[in-house]
Amino acid sequence: MKYKSLVLTCLLILWVSMIAGQDKKKFKIHTIAFYNLENLFDTINDPVKFDEASPIMELKVDRQHIYKKKVSNMAKVIADLGVDEARNSPAILGVCEVENREVLVDLVNDPQLLNKDYGIIHYDSPDARGIDVGLLYQKALFQPISSSKHELKIYDDITKNRFYTRDQLLVSGKLDGDLIHIIVNHWPSRSGGEARSRPKREAAAKLNKLIIDSLQAVDPYAKIFTMGDLNDDPTNNSIKDILKAEDDRDKVGFKGIYNPYETMYKNGLGTTAYRDAWSLFDQILMTKPLLDKDYSSYKFYKASIYNKNFLTNKKGRYKGYPLRSFADGGFTNGFSDHFPVYVFVIKEVEN
Repeated sequence: MKYKSLVLTCLLILWVSMIAGQDKKKFKIHTIAFYNLENLFDTINDPVKFDEASPIMELKVDRQHIYKKKVSNMAKVIADLGVDEARNSPAILGVCEVENREVLVDLVNDPQLLNKDYGIIHYDSPDARGIDVGLLYQKALFQPISSSKHELKIYDDITKNRFYTRDQLLVSGKLDGDLIHIIVNHWPSRSGGEARSRPKREAAAKLNKLIIDSLQAVDPYAKIFTMGDLNDDPTNNSIKDILKAEDDRDKVGFKGIYNPYETMYKNGLGTTAYRDAWSLFDQILMTKPLLDKDYSSYKFYKASIYNKNFLTNKKGRYKGYPLRSFADGGFTNGFSDHFPVYVFVIKEVEN
């Protein structure tokens, strides 16, 4: 393991020219990412979940073969995330739309990811469809200290019945020795219309803010990433008014939150498309201590959307849209209806 860690450290050295006289500083770099895996369900009917409505279970033939191909396609994307600059797959990856821990076990054991030695943090959630969130991490780079799930309890105003949705996952641990906190989200969908479903996402944002506040109450300088498929754009009330996220890092106050994806959204970029309109539902936000210029510990470097050409439809009415796995009742040999998002963090090392 020590040899493997040494090799990874050597691979993760980034040369960044920073103007301070004529000095060049040397940095280590890691990728932190999020990916909606679009219905990564197994082929086994779980009697306590409504998983029979999942696309893989609706297939009449070749389920197991298609499941393996779906896993392989997801692994292909994850293996390449951040490689152009970090020279390694994500150190930390939040995921959503997974049925259970077993599908994540199959994913991290895919040949394209096996040598990364990913660990898994997952809890079953009360979601009616049985979809969960989870966290994958390279064991040589990130050491979890604690993890917990946080239920989002929402009740119908009229019937008083509970609306069952995904938990929010909190993981605290050390990234190459630096303490960070990751919250993985999959907020309630827009089913029934944006306006009608808006209070559910606002409730999710309030829970998310409560988790962040609790971490900052213990340590005001806590380095926190909150990520996920929020089913809201960066300019929606849940993010702007409840989380109070800023799009200008210089305007982020003490205990404030920065959202690098708001500027991308205003520039017309997105992670998922519907009816000829792009949405940027997938985001990674962070707290103030990740933004300062003291690179003696890991700090935010830049953010991106992973939207390489092979992930998009090449023709037809959905040309340019994410090439999803399932459509019209069949398997497309695609990937997901969402593009992944990722950020780089860097730390200065001695020359």
